[in-house]
Order: sequence, then C-alpha cells, then structure tokens
Amino acid sequence: MQKLKQLFLKYYEQISYLFFGGLATLLNFVLLNIFQALGGLAFAAGVGNVLNNALCILFAYWTNRTFVFKSRAHGRAAWGEFGKFVSCRILTAVVDQLIMFGGVTLLGPSIGFMSAALWANLVKLFSQIVVIVSNYVFSKVLIFAKK
Repeated sequence: MQKLKQLFLKYYEQISYLFFGGLATLLNFVLLNIFQALGGLAFAAGVGNVLNNALCILFAYWTNRTFVFKSRAHGRAAWGEFGKFVSCRILTAVVDQLIMFGGVTLLGPSIGFMSAALWANLVKLFSQIVVIVSNYVFSKVLIFAKK
C-alpha cells in the first residue's frame, strides 16, 4: 500500500490531469449529445461544438489551476495565466473544430456502415485524444510552468 501511495504522489500531476481531463472529456461528450438531441447533428458539430468548447475551457481552467497544477498566482499574474490558458485552449478548440468538421461534415456522409451519431462520437473521441495531449503539453510548458 505504501508503494502505491508513493507512486500516486510521484505521478500526482499526470494522474490528476488524466482524471480531470477525463471529466472534461465526459462533459464534452455529454454536451455533444445534448446539442445533437436538441439541434441535430449539423448544429452539434458546428455552433454546438463552439459552445461545448467554451464551457469545457472554463471547467478545465478551474480544475487545472486548482487541482492539477495547484497554481498560486493571484491578481495580474492569475489573469495572465488565464489569458494564456484560454489562448492555448482556443487553438486546440480550433483543431477540434477542424477535426469535427472534416470527420462529420466532409467524411461522415461517405461512412455507410454505422449511424451518423455513432460516427460523430468516434470522431469526437479521436479529436479529444489529440486535444488532451496538446493541452497537457501547453499547460505544463507554457501556462502553469513552475519557475
């Protein structure tokens, strides 16, 4: 048990990033499917995906700052941190949007062996893997870097 605790403490940042990243990904999928149910696939992959990313960025900033990287920045430094976080997340949101557009809108109609909704979720899964890895690198190197 002590060995497990030591491993957890040694890799706390990566484990907590994966945990909270998993929650953000779950939120992303829940919102995708809510927007799909309310507005259809085109809405969910378009405007809904933009709204989805905005909500997930706010959730991710709070969890990354508070639980993962345990930032102590206050005032102007905290605003600078938030600005860098949002800028990097907007970049990866654009990547997500391009993957969703390409996968769902351009490639989706040619996928005839599964439902459009299932395909949209698979494209989103691929997109989330790309986004999560990119976001961790940005957070670790640019945003919450220990000085």
